[in-house]
Amino acid sequence: MLTVILTSSRVAPGLLSWEAWAALREASGVFADSAGHPQAPALAPAGIEVSPGTLDEAAAMVADGKRAVWLAPPDSPAESFTGWRVVAGSEDLPGAHLIDAVSVMDTLRVKCPWDSKQTHESLLKYLLEEAYEAADAIETGDFAGMREELGDVLLQVLFHARVASERSGTGFTADDVADELVAKLKRRHPHVFGSVSVSGADDVNRNWEEIKKAEKAEKASAKGSGPASVLDGIPFGQPALSLATQLVKRASKAGFGGADSDGDGVGTELMDLVAKARAAGTDPELELRAAARRFADQVRAWERTRD
Repeated sequence: MLTVILTSSRVAPGLLSWEAWAALREASGVFADSAGHPQAPALAPAGIEVSPGTLDEAAAMVADGKRAVWLAPPDSPAESFTGWRVVAGSEDLPGAHLIDAVSVMDTLRVKCPWDSKQTHESLLKYLLEEAYEAADAIETGDFAGMREELGDVLLQVLFHARVASERSGTGFTADDVADELVAKLKRRHPHVFGSVSVSGADDVNRNWEEIKKAEKAEKASAKGSGPASVLDGIPFGQPALSLATQLVKRASKAGFGGADSDGDGVGTELMDLVAKARAAGTDPELELRAAARRFADQVRAWERTRD
C-alpha cells in the first residue's frame, strides 16, 4: 500500500496527524522528491529516514508487497493524487495564509527597488487610497472587487509593519500589530472573553466606549499630558465631513449640546447639518456619498440624452 502524505509549509515540520505518523512508522520506505524535504529533519529523531525518490519509485516498492510513504511537496493539492491513499499530515488553520503575505512583503522589501525605498510618509497616500477603493467596492456591491481591495488594504498594514520593523527602539513587527489587536479585542469584549453580561448590541457598544475612554485616560496619565479629552484620538487629517461627524458624535456622547456659535457661513451650516443628521440617527458621510452617487447617475443619464 502506498500512502501519500500532504503537509503545509505553514505548519512546523513534525507536527503531523496521528494517521500520518502511523503510516510513517509502518512503512518499509519513506520517499520524497528530495532528501531535503522540510519534514526530513523532524522525522530523523524518530528513526525515520527520508530517501530521494519519485512517486513512481515509491509505488514500485508497493508492487513488491511492501508499505511505502511518499511525502508530497508542501502545499500540494489532494486532487493531484487520485488513485492513491492520501493522508492529511498537517492542515492550515484559518488565517494561516497571512504568513504567506508577510513572507512576500519581506521579500519585496529586500529585492524590489521601489518597495525597498518606501517610508511611512511615502506610503501614507496609498493607505488612504486603498481604504477608499475598498469602501467603493462595498458601496457598489462588488464582492470580487471587495476581496481584491481589502487585500490592498492588508498590504498597506503589512508594508508599514515591515518598514517599522527596521526601526530601532520604537520598531514593531506584523506580529506586534496582531498581538495588540487581539489584546484590544479581548479587553473590549468582556462579555465574550470575561464574565460581563450584556442584554444586547447597545450594551456591547456602551461597554466598548467606556473601556475605550478608560484606556485613553490611562494613557494620558502615563504621558503626563493632563486630563484626557473625549476628542482625543480623532484624526484631524481626515475628510472634513467625516471629521465633523466624529467630533459631533463624541461630543454628544459626552453630553455636550452646544454648536459652532463662533462661526458663520457655509461651514457653520454644514456643522449644523451634521448635528441634525446625528440627532436623526443617520451618518452624514454615508448619506452624502449616496446622494453623490445618485447625482452622478443623473449626470450620466443627462449625457446620454445629448448623444
